[in-house]
Amino acid sequence: MSGPLTLEQIITFLLETPMFGDLDPVELSTIVSVMQLKHLREGSLVFREGDPGDAWYVLYKGTAEVLKQDGSETRTITTLGARSCFGEMAILDGSPRSATVRALTDCMTFRFPRDGFMSLLESDTLAAYKLVYQMALVLVARQRQTTTRLLGVLEGSTDVEVRDGLTPIVEEFSLTE
Repeated sequence: MSGPLTLEQIITFLLETPMFGDLDPVELSTIVSVMQLKHLREGSLVFREGDPGDAWYVLYKGTAEVLKQDGSETRTITTLGARSCFGEMAILDGSPRSATVRALTDCMTFRFPRDGFMSLLESDTLAAYKLVYQMALVLVARQRQTTTRLLGVLEGSTDVEVRDGLTPIVEEFSLTE
């Protein structure tokens, strides 16, 4: 797609993005009113682990990677493609970034600043509440996936120290389901 994006193109894209699936076009236009377009060159950072959580993002075009610092080593956690949403935890709780996100290719993102999003919530817009609900569903799905993966590590591990360390964590998260 060349040239500037139209509101119709943005709304059509977001309607096909799981995080926005329950919103109608009018509700989406309310959300889009606080959105910013952000272009990123290959290799540039969207944000760094520990940075303030000032916005959340939807990847419109390109590929990015999520990185986590583990001592002196940087580990790739996952790769993100079009329609991936990231950074939403910081919007909800205002905590610093828990990971770094870096563009693997030239990217275009939709950036939703925390202050604009909070203004939507404060104005009691149904669209903002529907979006928060969708965020909660995404976070729940991620939590369930993490718990399942941890159970797999536990079941396959012969290392008593690993099992003893992970078992209480898995049990704690399983109790909250």
